[in-house]
Amino acid sequence: MKQIVIVGAGGLGREVKCLIDAINKVSPTYTLLGFYDDGFAKGTLINGLPVLGNILDLISQGSDLAVAVAIGTPKVKHKVVDLLKSKLFSYPVLIHPTVIISDDEVIIGQGTIICAGAILTCNIGIGDFVLLNLSCTVGHDTKLHDYSSFMPGVHISGEVIIESSVYVGTGATIINGVTVGRETIVGAGAVVVKSLPSCVTAVGTPAKPIKMH
Repeated sequence: MKQIVIVGAGGLGREVKCLIDAINKVSPTYTLLGFYDDGFAKGTLINGLPVLGNILDLISQGSDLAVAVAIGTPKVKHKVVDLLKSKLFSYPVLIHPTVIISDDEVIIGQGTIICAGAILTCNIGIGDFVLLNLSCTVGHDTKLHDYSSFMPGVHISGEVIIESSVYVGTGATIINGVTVGRETIVGAGAVVVKSLPSCVTAVGTPAKPIKMH
């Protein structure tokens, strides 16, 4: 059993705790020690597990730990991972047992988390530290780059390119063949029918940029 900790003790962190519990019910794999989070006092109990400290406390630990980074905001996630990479932690891919993934050329990078009910078809590339939340779908020949986060019910069609650190809100749809530029935010329920540039917030049906950031 590999010792694992969760970075982030908010709602997503608690859901990742449930995901790890589900993995262990099918095949005992991890000993879950607790959470690390700058926003909670050390020793606080959350869903039966302790907060073990903040990020600096985690960095001071030994390197023989698996770490699940349960942070939804891509920029924050990226900053935290950069801090943690000063240590030789491992970052397992965590996939809920109900997820459907084809056997045909699906490549998934380290630290990626795929939650219950997701479906991935074929010839898909997923980078490091990507989050696919509940019931997301990903179509053929799609590329999801590092640190991007997809909230529940996002549907991504085939031949889509999502560049790094993109955030896609709950229930959004991205149609075939489009590209979403790095660090762009797609609002909840939006329908992306044309490619979006980097560093914008896009909302609506069809999705249109409303501001740059």
